[in-house]
Amino acid sequence: MKVILFGATGMVGQAVLRECLRDDSVESVLAVGRNPTGVTHPKLRESIRKDLFDFDVTDLQGYDACFFCLGVSSAGMSEPEYTRLTYDLTLGWARSLAQLHPAMTFIYVSGTGTGGKAMWAQVKGRTEDALLALFPNAYMFRLAMLLPMNREISKTRWTRVSYAVFRPLLPLIRAIAPGAVITTEEFGRAMIRAARDGAAKRVLESRDLRKLGASEPGGHR
Repeated sequence: MKVILFGATGMVGQAVLRECLRDDSVESVLAVGRNPTGVTHPKLRESIRKDLFDFDVTDLQGYDACFFCLGVSSAGMSEPEYTRLTYDLTLGWARSLAQLHPAMTFIYVSGTGTGGKAMWAQVKGRTEDALLALFPNAYMFRLAMLLPMNREISKTRWTRVSYAVFRPLLPLIRAIAPGAVITTEEFGRAMIRAARDGAAKRVLESRDLRKLGASEPGGHR
């Protein structure tokens, strides 16, 4: 399986990239982003785009799946600004890729609460609906709380501060509410398995993701 990965330098993208490079079923990864990942691996190639709204897909041919891990916080943003960086950016790439690879699997990292009344939830909901209509093989990953296992770190300052404060509590929350917290390893495995084998639902909540990404008996990938 050949994978295109957007957002490989963010916390989620770092986790997904790591699992892709470790998984034998992933033949190659093309990381698309504004900045280099800083990772060197025989399976990894990078496409640095200073303008992510330049939806040129000439070097994105021959791929089986797209893992779209780009995302921004809505804090302090107007709805038009957040819509541009969430809906417009995602759908710009998705539409270009759908013309090139209509049968590819497109996995979008969304969030728990998507479709609710909050501004961000409405925008994310519209994004999910558009992607589900565009790709027959599309999956929405509604991430709740992510437990970093391999020093993954957010590029957003307030997220780094939040994790520094609350990370010690995440294992306890996971024990009390098993469906609320997923490890970075489970999340990456879930994305690969959904792309490779499909999933029972097209919209997966955190509990579904944790089940999909669970370690296999004997530790096999």
